Amino acid sequence: MAEPGWRHARSGTSLSEVHASIPVPGPGATFWQRFRAYWGPGLLVAVGYMDPGNWATDLAGGARFGYTLLSVVLLSNLFAMLLQHLAAKLGIVTGRDLAQACRDNYSKPVAISLWVLCEVAIAACDLAEVIGSAIALNLLFGLPLPWGVAFTTLDVLLVLLLQNKGFKMIESLIAGLIFLIFVCFLYEIIASHPNWLGIAAGLVPRLEVVTNPGMLYVAIGILGATVMPHNLYLHSSIVQVRQIEPTEAGRRSAIKFATIDSTVALFLAFFVNAAILVTAAAAFHGKGHEDVADISDAHSLLTPVLGASAASVLFAIALLASGQSSTLTGTLAGQIVMEGFLNLHLKPWVRRLITRLVAVVPALVVAILYGEEGTGKLLVFSQVVLSLQLSFAVVPLVLFTNDKQKMGVFVNKPWLRITAWAVAGLIMALNIFLLWQTLTGA
Repeated sequence: MAEPGWRHARSGTSLSEVHASIPVPGPGATFWQRFRAYWGPGLLVAVGYMDPGNWATDLAGGARFGYTLLSVVLLSNLFAMLLQHLAAKLGIVTGRDLAQACRDNYSKPVAISLWVLCEVAIAACDLAEVIGSAIALNLLFGLPLPWGVAFTTLDVLLVLLLQNKGFKMIESLIAGLIFLIFVCFLYEIIASHPNWLGIAAGLVPRLEVVTNPGMLYVAIGILGATVMPHNLYLHSSIVQVRQIEPTEAGRRSAIKFATIDSTVALFLAFFVNAAILVTAAAAFHGKGHEDVADISDAHSLLTPVLGASAASVLFAIALLASGQSSTLTGTLAGQIVMEGFLNLHLKPWVRRLITRLVAVVPALVVAILYGEEGTGKLLVFSQVVLSLQLSFAVVPLVLFTNDKQKMGVFVNKPWLRITAWAVAGLIMALNIFLLWQTLTGA
């Protein structure tokens, strides 16, 4: 088999300090042995789909429209599964992450422009995590928002410690935080006594989602907040942490298990997002609280509305776990993007500190000057910025994986090419529409 396009054309590996550091069983291993070896990167990707930036849109959708927009949450996750499959395949087949691939194939001005846009998106995502963690600390311990924002800078030390312990340690911590979020929302669903027939009906798409302007706006917000651009760069890199056999059979096996890994993990993310919407629908819709979209308001109303004293506490704990798990993956994404686009290697703590300060400074200023309402609006704004950047990650990814010269026998099949472009086009159109709606106040 001819080697894919630029596999040996450029030097340097993605995340060189952990590249190919985790062994995988040979061909004689069982399915479960191989699955356990590949299990992990999908979890790091999945946390980006349940970060605090998603909470406001899910809360608004459930409180205002009940279970109707569950179909949008499901559709968003199906889109994400497809795009993450393409990202994993790009990294495994070519040995280049998405940022490196852009640097290899585009002119320097284009590559630098894409890097700047990606850095803005990562800062916006980090901003959502800072605000979400600060709100959680305020809800749990009464810590004022400015102090909560400042406190989040300390996670630089945690990231440093974990990176020194090996990549599996990071994956294990993320797995623990996702499990904590899962358990918290499992309790929320049980305590809220939802209408299970309503949930089943909500998973079926309705024309009303498109014809109702208010519902369409929230639906686009859910889609825009779900698919995160930095996750595509992240996934194309971290799949290379495994020791992939450099043969066609070895790569096919790696693509198979990486896809299973990310798909299962994204189903967990779907459960969390759906659980937030279902809890809001059961607790607030039709009960005089349809205007709930703010995280703090939802927290304060859960206990009196549901009559379950643990509901509010577990809600805040899940929010804190969501913010902290997302910030760990944001660190890796920032490192991958800077090294990939610029071939510039900084010490992890320097890279993390820069990213965190870019997010902390505006959040701190807004928290001091405008308080809760201001940070809530800033959270929404961060999602708009992410929506704007998404196209600049999706289009190169689809182009590269559709290119036979680069992908060889692993190039996307015709049906996958059509599907990928359809998904990319729909996401771009809806995100542009969301941006226009937000900026014009329509």
